[in-house]
Amino acid sequence: MSGEDRGASGQQLPRLRLEELLDEVQVRIDAARGTQDRVRSLLEAVLSVGRELDLPQVLRRIVEAAVVLVDAEYGALGVIAGDRRLSAFETVGIDEESRARIGGLPSGHGILGELIRHPEALRLRELAEHPASYGFPAHHPPMHSFLGVPIRVRDTVFGNLYLTEKRGADEFDAEDEAVLSTLAVAAGVAIENARLYEEARLRERWLRASSEVTNTLMSGAPSADVLGLIVEQARAIAAADVGMIAEYVSGAAELQPMFAVGLDAEVRTGMVLSAQDGFVGAALSAAEPVVSADIANDARIGAGEPQWTGLGPVVAVSLGSGGKGHGVLLLGRLAGRAQFVDADTGPLLGFAGQAALALELAERRRDAEQIALLQDRDRIARDLHDLAIQRLFAAGMTLQSTQRFVDHPEAVARLSRTVDDLDDTIKIIRSTIFGLRSHAAGPAGARGLRERVSSVVQASVNLLGFTPALRIEGLVETEVDAEVADHALAVVGEALSNVARHSGARSVDVHLRCAGGELVVTVTDDGRGLPVPVGVTGSGLQNLEERATALGGTFTLGERPEGGGTRLLWRVPARPKKT
Repeated sequence: MSGEDRGASGQQLPRLRLEELLDEVQVRIDAARGTQDRVRSLLEAVLSVGRELDLPQVLRRIVEAAVVLVDAEYGALGVIAGDRRLSAFETVGIDEESRARIGGLPSGHGILGELIRHPEALRLRELAEHPASYGFPAHHPPMHSFLGVPIRVRDTVFGNLYLTEKRGADEFDAEDEAVLSTLAVAAGVAIENARLYEEARLRERWLRASSEVTNTLMSGAPSADVLGLIVEQARAIAAADVGMIAEYVSGAAELQPMFAVGLDAEVRTGMVLSAQDGFVGAALSAAEPVVSADIANDARIGAGEPQWTGLGPVVAVSLGSGGKGHGVLLLGRLAGRAQFVDADTGPLLGFAGQAALALELAERRRDAEQIALLQDRDRIARDLHDLAIQRLFAAGMTLQSTQRFVDHPEAVARLSRTVDDLDDTIKIIRSTIFGLRSHAAGPAGARGLRERVSSVVQASVNLLGFTPALRIEGLVETEVDAEVADHALAVVGEALSNVARHSGARSVDVHLRCAGGELVVTVTDDGRGLPVPVGVTGSGLQNLEERATALGGTFTLGERPEGGGTRLLWRVPARPKKT
């Protein structure tokens, strides 16, 4: 080899080494650029996730960012519920039609459950080779490579990120795992911020609802409107499918849903809830909301109770203030929906307490109005007695004394009729005074029973041709049940009608007596008496007997003890037991 050849060869060798060094430098520059681009993408993903405050949108952004960062075909974020099962599952890469064919939420078994049970990063080349793999449901796309990392919010695992099918490679690498773990940390912060924001908005809605309830009550709205507003607001804010307010009935031994909204509201209204029921009883006595994750399988309720039909998660809270409970507020979601969490139930107690306090104020306001009304009635009764009756009585006495100075027979007759009319007017006014002074504390139908009977008797004057005698003994205004009062009025009316049509009587005595838990109606006349044989005949008397039997009482028709005439005796409990 000549010297020239050796010189050319020596020059080519350094040039080759230089090219290799340049290629290596270029590779490192490209790698650095790739790393820089990935770090930039990670930072952009963190910023994107942190911008949102709406929790569903935050979850969606996290999955979308994760898929882009590790170049995966499919991604999902599973939210873990209190029972360590999945309560939500946000996916990317599977369209809605495919999701519908696959079915509902994953059960949380298999690989998904592996991350729930062991919240640590998991990277697999082949999903099917893992011992915990259960396979995929029908219509699920095939998946092989897998990367999963947990998302922690403070010290609690909120959920897990699942990525599958690495594009352009057989598996995810350690760098993918590091990037995804970093994103998971940022996701935890973003989720916590979104949850705090959501809780603040929820509290604000509860406060607005409480204010609206209080304003409605203070405006003097009927209690029915207020209770309807309470249950509607609570159901809407807590995202419940059913809302009920059950109040005490039947002597505080049972509760009945007075208002129900949502699913099958018409059916649930009127159902009776026992205060001894384990779940309801627990809510009545507890100082905090009582929650059931699945009411149908709750050991505290009896089997087949219809008020819980179709419901899963249920929360109940007592409506009470000052040691006095008005009832319970119940909210329910359909079976299979997410259970109530602290964010749902925490403000519910304060809302229910404020609503109960408002109800208590409304009740006291009604009491004050009732007292004012009774005082006004007493004043009217006093004025009638002291002024009207005395003046009428004086006028009657004057007319009676005037009769002996009148010689004309027709004038004397007219004066006598006028005196009789004044006496009847005085009787009516006295009956009215007694009714005004009676504190009608009983059922609404029993109020004014004395006046109602007096009206029936007075209405019979035209048929009989004279005014029957009326005696009423006992606390008929307060002790007689509304239904019994209605029956008693019908009995008096029918009895007087029979006397006018069949007896030819010249006097009738109507006597109502309430004593010892019984109401006894006695109608006695001095007419022709009963036909022979004696018996209850005719549709009118048959109705009187049926009325007594329906109320658990008796009806008899016989001769007047003094002789000559008939006596009708109708005896029933003043407050029959409800069946």
